[in-house]
Amino acid sequence: MTVGLPDHRVATTRHFLMCRPEFFGVTYRINPWMDPALGASAATAVRQWEALKSAYESLGHKVSAIDPIDGLPDMVFAANGALVVDGKVYGARFAHPERAAEGPAYLDWFTRRGYPVKEAAFTNEGEGDFLTLDEIILAGTGFRTDTAAHMEAQEFLGRPVITLRLVDPRFYHLDTALFALGDGNVAYYPGAFSEGSLKVLRRLFPDAVIAGEADALVLGLNAVSDGKNIVINAEADGLCHTLTRHGYQVVPVELTELRKAGGGPKCCTLEIRL
Repeated sequence: MTVGLPDHRVATTRHFLMCRPEFFGVTYRINPWMDPALGASAATAVRQWEALKSAYESLGHKVSAIDPIDGLPDMVFAANGALVVDGKVYGARFAHPERAAEGPAYLDWFTRRGYPVKEAAFTNEGEGDFLTLDEIILAGTGFRTDTAAHMEAQEFLGRPVITLRLVDPRFYHLDTALFALGDGNVAYYPGAFSEGSLKVLRRLFPDAVIAGEADALVLGLNAVSDGKNIVINAEADGLCHTLTRHGYQVVPVELTELRKAGGGPKCCTLEIRL
């Protein structure tokens, strides 16, 4: 199913899983964005999350919800909970004990709905470090996901997986530094990647949209594209202008509260690909 649009780009409708941040807070520090001393407002996070959900629904996308669990303040970052490709679910195994219970919670949600699932034997944080394109899966490593998980995912899902190494701790997940535009292309911030990984990206995506550091530092690359519309943090001004020039419809959202934990639109959004 497609949403009719006036130019050559076409938006395909998606199915997203999200988790309302009722118990959100910054109570520990597991990435450079987090500072428990500054705290965070669950009420503000919920308001901003609701606006993100509404943005998806206004674009014609389906949004399902998993119940939040008290004591798991980062469960709102649904992208980290699993990887779903061709209706098969590869579960997450979190690197930090503070988030360990999220993996089983998300896997249980899919199991109870009849999806074929695989419990991961190796550390990985779902779509945080796995980015699915039409034919391949880009997979991040360096901070949260073991390269062994890349091979485990490839064996289970039957899709080629290409490893990319992250080197800047501010961009601790692949989805903080790169997102899929559609039509086999991506946008990324070069400073997040090793030299070898940059060569791979340049070879695979010679026409990629390149983001600058200022836009990367407001998590502008933690965005969600449906092939035409791109839901993106509003503060990423330069990247928004660039994407518009490339013919995309930019849908800015404000997720400043969730950014206190290092999250943006994509972090809140797990795509269910059938």
